[in-house]
Amino acid sequence: MATSQYKDPALKVFSLNSNPTLAQEIAENIGTELGKCTVTSFSDGEVQINIEESVRGCDVYVIQSTSEPVNQHIMELLIMIDALKRASARSINIVMPYYGYARQDRKARSREPITSKLVANLLQTAGASRVIMLDLHAPQIQGFFDVPIDHLVGVPLLSDYFEEKNFEDVVIVSPDHGGVTRARKMADRLKAPIAIIDKRRPRPNVSEVMNIVGNIEGKTAILIDDIIDTAGTITLAANALIENGAKEVYACCTHPVLSGPAIERIDNSKIKELVVTNTIPLKDEKRIDKITELSVGELISEAITRVHERKSISVLFD
Repeated sequence: MATSQYKDPALKVFSLNSNPTLAQEIAENIGTELGKCTVTSFSDGEVQINIEESVRGCDVYVIQSTSEPVNQHIMELLIMIDALKRASARSINIVMPYYGYARQDRKARSREPITSKLVANLLQTAGASRVIMLDLHAPQIQGFFDVPIDHLVGVPLLSDYFEEKNFEDVVIVSPDHGGVTRARKMADRLKAPIAIIDKRRPRPNVSEVMNIVGNIEGKTAILIDDIIDTAGTITLAANALIENGAKEVYACCTHPVLSGPAIERIDNSKIKELVVTNTIPLKDEKRIDKITELSVGELISEAITRVHERKSISVLFD
């Protein structure tokens, strides 16, 4: 139960099926209870949602990561938005810790869809007033929306965890060129240098480490990425770092998709510890000893409170 009551009853928080544990934590941190609704399916698989309390004139925040099963969770979210709109909610704010389809953000080949743009269109057409997201795979996805976007970052949370370990000689490593900005942010917080893995990806979910740019010899290397999916990139990078003289390798990411062979690869890799957040809930079979989970509940609840009270959220990036 919440330890204190939030002063504005017009703020309501609802959870769908993707991450109810995180949603409960967020509601408790705000000082409110989760809104009453049921999400079920008809016998043919169609989603049915019933909102069991009045939301008329309220500012509603819906917690839903579009993680596995991605399409099911997207449909739940779209139907919930429609239900809230028809129930006369004043604003419908989508809190999406993990944004599915974010990696399909451009046309890399002829006749490819830009699916992250399609998801943005669907959310807006359904009636979303605002979207709060955490560590988009491509920050420019914010430009796909014509409603306000609040883009939170996980680097401070991950950095604080490693800072408490008091490593002596650290290097922050980006597993590819696209993650250099993220690695630089962590390096600045930990006052450490960076290195870059130069790799080639011949096809989706297959990567090949080519070279290491930067001095990693004898150092504790911390690999940082936004998403770990099949773990091919991160485990090849860790093995390459050890082979090239790193003392030990830690890894971290915001979104632990961890599909297919990911857990086996991580367990058999040179990674000493993988630190993730709970934007995507870890199933029991994925909770191995090497994986440490941090909560983004406090960060998101503070963002919701600040948005509702019309305060700046940029202080959350410090």
